[in-house]
Amino acid sequence: METLLYISIGIIVGFVLTYLLKGAFDKKRSSSIINKAYKKADEILVKAQEEAAQIKKIADKEGEALKKEKILQAKEKFLELKEKHEKHVIEREKRVSDLEKKAKEKESLLAMELAQNKKLSQDLVEKEKLYQERLNFLDKKTDEIKKTHERQLELLEQIAGYSVDEAKSELIETLKEDAKIEAMRYIQDTIEEAKMTAQKEAKKIVISTIQRIGTEEAIENTVTTFHLESDEVKGRIIGREGRNIRALEAATGVEIIVDDTPESILLSGFDPIRREIARLSLHKLVTDGRIHPARIEEVVRKTKNQLDEEIIEIGKRTIIDLGIHSLHPELVKTVGRMKYRSSYGQNLLQHSREVAKICGIMASELGLNPKIAKRAGLLHDIGKVPTDETEMPHALLGMQWAEKYGESPDVVNAIGAHHDEIEMTSLYAPIVQVADAISGARPGARRQILESYLKRLKELEQVAFGFPGVQKAYAIQAGRELRVIVESEKVDDEKAKQLSFEITQKIQTEMTYPGQVKVTVIRETRAVNIAR
Repeated sequence: METLLYISIGIIVGFVLTYLLKGAFDKKRSSSIINKAYKKADEILVKAQEEAAQIKKIADKEGEALKKEKILQAKEKFLELKEKHEKHVIEREKRVSDLEKKAKEKESLLAMELAQNKKLSQDLVEKEKLYQERLNFLDKKTDEIKKTHERQLELLEQIAGYSVDEAKSELIETLKEDAKIEAMRYIQDTIEEAKMTAQKEAKKIVISTIQRIGTEEAIENTVTTFHLESDEVKGRIIGREGRNIRALEAATGVEIIVDDTPESILLSGFDPIRREIARLSLHKLVTDGRIHPARIEEVVRKTKNQLDEEIIEIGKRTIIDLGIHSLHPELVKTVGRMKYRSSYGQNLLQHSREVAKICGIMASELGLNPKIAKRAGLLHDIGKVPTDETEMPHALLGMQWAEKYGESPDVVNAIGAHHDEIEMTSLYAPIVQVADAISGARPGARRQILESYLKRLKELEQVAFGFPGVQKAYAIQAGRELRVIVESEKVDDEKAKQLSFEITQKIQTEMTYPGQVKVTVIRETRAVNIAR
C-alpha cells in the first residue's frame, strides 16, 4: 500500500516539475522554480508518509480486531465441542452406572437364592435325619409286633390243636367252594343281561353320536408358509450379511428358510405359537417396510403380547360356544393355547371341542348331566399344553391342573382316567375315554398310521444292525422284505445263512407286523482296480 502511495506522489511531482519547466524563460527563474518544486514535493512526501503511517496503524488495528474475533470464535467452537464431549462422557458413565446397578441387583438376587437353597438343603438334611429316626423306630416296632404275633399264633395252635397252615388250608377250601358257586351264579346272570342290552345300546349311542358331529381333517404341524408380494422382499428380510434374518430367528426361536421358491419363505419350528408369532411379526415388518434388528425385536415383543390376548379371547369364545361357565382364567388361557398345539397332526382345540360335543350327546343319551360331560371333554387334554417341560403323563398333569383350579371330582377323575392312568370312579370317565377314541380314530383325523408305519420300518432296519458284521440294512416292499448287506471279510456263506435265520427269529419275537417279512442277506466280494 505504501509503494502505491509513493508512486502516486512521484507522478504528481513529475507533472509539477514539467509544468514549472515549461513556464521558465531563463535559468535563474527555472532554478527558483525547481527549488520550490522540490520543497513542495518534500512537503507532499512527508504528508503522504504520515498518511501512510496512519493508514497502516488503522489496518493493524483492524487486523488485530479480526484476529481477536477469530480467536473468540475458535474458543466458542472449542467450548461447544467440549460440552458435547462432556455430555457424551456423562451419558456413557450413566449407562455404565446402570449396568453396574443391574449387575449388583442380579448378584444380590443370586446371593439370596443361594442362601435360600442352603437353608432348604439344611431343612432337607434335618427332615431326612428325622425320617431315618422314625424309620428305625418303625422297624423296631414292626419286629416287636411280629414277635407278639408269632407268640399269639403258637398259643392258638396249642388251644385249637391245628397248625396255622392247616387252619388256613381248611378255611380257604371252604370259602373257595362257596365263592365259586356264588360267583358263577352272579357272573352268569350278569353276562346274560349284558349280552341282551349293553352291546346294542352302546353301538346305538356311539353311532348316533358320530353321525351328529362334524369333523375336520388333520393339519400340518411343523411348517408355515409366508407369502410375499415379490422376491425383492427376500433380500430385505435377510438384511446385510444376514443380520435381519438372524435377529428374527433369535427373537422368535423359529428357523426361517429362504430358498428358490418364488414369492414365499418357510417358517419351521415344532412350537406352533412361535411360528404364529414369527408369521405375524414378519407380516407387520414387510407391511411397514422398516426391517432392522431393533425394529424386529420391538415388533416381536408387541406381537407376543397381542397373541397372549388373542389366546385368552379364543378360550373365552370356545367355552361360550360350548355353554361352559365359571371356568378358571388359567384354564381359559390353556384352552386358548390348544389352538396352537397338535397331536398326530390333529389340532388340539378342534379335537377337544369335538370330544366335548360327543361327551355331551352321550351323557344326554345315558341320562347324565351333559354340561359336566362337556366340561370334562373340553379339558381332557389340557395336560398336552404345559408351560414347562415335564415327564408326567398328560392325563395326570391335566388332572392336577383341574384339581388345582377348582374343578369338580367327576371332571378331575374323567381327565386323569381317560388313558387308564388312574381308576375310574364315575360314569363321566368312560364317556370321555370313548369320545376321545372316536375323535382320534375316525379316518383322516390323525397321521398316526403313517407315523407308526415309518417307525415300524425304522425298527425293522435297526433289528438287523443289532448283529455283528452287518454293513447296511434296507426295509423295502413296504416293510415286507428286509435286505441285509454284510461285510464279506467278517461273514462267510454259512454265517450268512445263519444270520438270516437269526434275524427272522428276532423279528418274530420282538415286532408286531401284518403279513410276513422276507429277510435276504447279501454277501459279495469285490475286486477293484483302476486303469491309468
